[in-house]
Amino acid sequence: LRTLTILDRAVGYIRQSHENSGSAAAQLFSLETLPLDDEATYALMRKGNAVGIFQFESRGMIDLLQKAKPDRFEDIIALVALYRPGPMDLIPEFIDRKHGRKTIEYLDPRLEPILGPTYGIMIYQEQVMQIAQVIGGYSLGSADLLRRAMGKKKVEEMAQQRDIFVSGAINNNLSEDKATELFGLMEKFAGYGFNKSHSAAYALVSYQTAWLKTRYPAHFMAAVMSSELDNTDKIVVFVDDCKRMKLSLRLPDVNEGQYLFTVNANGDIIYGLGAIKGL
Repeated sequence: LRTLTILDRAVGYIRQSHENSGSAAAQLFSLETLPLDDEATYALMRKGNAVGIFQFESRGMIDLLQKAKPDRFEDIIALVALYRPGPMDLIPEFIDRKHGRKTIEYLDPRLEPILGPTYGIMIYQEQVMQIAQVIGGYSLGSADLLRRAMGKKKVEEMAQQRDIFVSGAINNNLSEDKATELFGLMEKFAGYGFNKSHSAAYALVSYQTAWLKTRYPAHFMAAVMSSELDNTDKIVVFVDDCKRMKLSLRLPDVNEGQYLFTVNANGDIIYGLGAIKGL
């Protein structure tokens, strides 16, 4: 991923700035230890200030950020998983439940710990597996086979799994009607469910880019622009974003400039000479 290069470069710029100022934080700074509850980072995302933010730069994603107003890491994971064909239909429901405009109801109290982080909506394949385990009495291995069968929509296999699930759920004190209804919901969501492990990995990279843009905007934007040296159209977008954030972006300077965009001791972004066409 290009974004991993951006993150690595931004961290290098930040460490260098700390070293230049004689700060002991130079070597200690690491993305691995970022707090995932930084309110300023979520505020930046809620405003839709998403240029350079991994996975959230598109017009549709910016609109989603402004409507969903994420305020915790679980929300970022969910938004990454929801913004795809199929699950997109669930976005209005997700937003209404998150902001209390719709009541969150559970078919059974045991579903709350599983579906609570996504406001009662099944978004992830892991949730379908957990429900099969907790309510249907499946082992996790069997639950994974159920997940696969649901994804492939094999009619015969699904009829067999329905019987197994309903029977297990009845043994676990759920009525047959509710067990059948729950299986129907699982079947519907599993068809386009996303695996949370994948979504969480993407969400972490998204959060890291947003955190850097919030806490070290000049260093982050210098790294972003350095990754697109040969794309003048993109550089124009990034320069506009720097102006909007009131960052100091110095004109190309043959004495101070380097091939890539850099940040000087005053926190100014120095224009990368490599971004000049034909140089």
